[in-house]
Amino acid sequence: MTDVGDRMIEELYLNINPLQTAGKTYADTRKAVFAWMDGYAVCDACKGSLRTMDKPPIRAFLSEVSDFLDMDDAMLTNGAREAKFAVIHSLCKEGDWIVADGNAHYSTMVAAERNNIAVELTDTAGHPTYSIGPDNFKQTIEKGTEKHGRPPALAILTHVDGSYGNVLDAKAISKVCHGEDVPVLLNTAYSTGRMPVKGKSLGVDFMACSAHKSWATGGGNAGLLALTDEYRDKVLRFSKENPIKPLEILGCSTRGSEVVALITAFPHIKERVENWDVEVKHAQYAVKALLDSGGFELMGEQPKQHDLIAIETPAYDEIAKRHKKKGYFLAKELKKRGIIGIKPGRTKKFKFSTFGLTDEQLEYLVKTFIDIKNI
Repeated sequence: MTDVGDRMIEELYLNINPLQTAGKTYADTRKAVFAWMDGYAVCDACKGSLRTMDKPPIRAFLSEVSDFLDMDDAMLTNGAREAKFAVIHSLCKEGDWIVADGNAHYSTMVAAERNNIAVELTDTAGHPTYSIGPDNFKQTIEKGTEKHGRPPALAILTHVDGSYGNVLDAKAISKVCHGEDVPVLLNTAYSTGRMPVKGKSLGVDFMACSAHKSWATGGGNAGLLALTDEYRDKVLRFSKENPIKPLEILGCSTRGSEVVALITAFPHIKERVENWDVEVKHAQYAVKALLDSGGFELMGEQPKQHDLIAIETPAYDEIAKRHKKKGYFLAKELKKRGIIGIKPGRTKKFKFSTFGLTDEQLEYLVKTFIDIKNI
C-alpha cells in the first residue's frame, strides 16, 4: 500500500500561503464532504440535470449565488479557468482576439490558446507598483484593433492579480471596454468569496470564480461562472442531442463532493465578506510594520487593498549569503516558529496572505518576520 503521509498543516501551523488562506474549510463543510465523498453521491437524486437538483439543493444555491454576485444567472464549473474557457469558446470565432491585463493569470492565456484565440496584454506601470488603469486598456484596444483589423471580441480583467494583490478599478475599465462594444469577463479568483463584489454595479458581463482559492471549499476543482441575461443564451446553451445538458461544461461540472463543500461554505462566505474592511486593515498594518522595520520593500500598489502581499526582502537575502542553510534558512526558521506557506529557497522576494488571521496571530506573524531578519 502506498502511504501518502499525514498532513497536519492547518492544525499545527499558521498557513500564510495566498493560494490556501481563503480556501480553508469550515467544520460543517468537512463533515458534509465526508458524507458525500463517494463517487457520484451528489447524483443520487439527479434526473439528468445537475443545475436543477434539489437534493443537494444546487438549484436554490445557484439562484442565491446569482443574487449574491449581483448577476442574472450562475453555473457550476471546474474552477475559474473552465469558466473563462467557456466564455471565450462561446463568444469568439476564428480570427478574433481578446484583450487582457498585463497581470493576467496564466490560465487566462491557456484558455485563449486552447481556443486558438490571440491575446493582447496591456502594459503595467512596472516595478514596484505594476499598476494597470483604464488608459492601459484603451491603448491596447486601439493598438490591437489596428493590428488585427477588428476590435477585441472580449476583455478579461484580473480583478485581483495573484502576483502583487493589486485590485483593478473594474468599473472604470469596464466602461472603457463597453465604450468600444467589448464585453467584459472579470476573473475573481482572488476577490469573490473574500470581499464584496457586485457584478452589475461594476459593469461586467461575466464573473469567473475560484471556489478552492476564495470560497472556503478546500481542494478539488470547483468554481462558478456568473453572467448577465444579455449573454445567457450564448454561453448557457444546451446540447442538441441531449437538451438538458449545458454544452460548455460538457453536460455537468463539479459533480462530486466539491459542490457540497461549496454549498455548505456559502453561509460563511456571505458573513465573512461583510468583514472585508478588517482584512484590509490587517494587510495594511502588516505592510506598514514591515516597511518601517527596514529591509523589506513592497511590490504592488499602496495602500494595500487586499490580503495578498508581495514583498522584496533584501534583508533575508543578505542572511542567506552567509547562512549554512543558504536560501532555505527562511522557510526553516518560520516553520520552527509555527508558520508555513513560504516556498523553501525564497529569500529575495515572496508572497504571503494575512486573510483570516486574528489580531494576535497578525501581531505574531509580523513580529516573527522582523525577529528572523535580525538573527
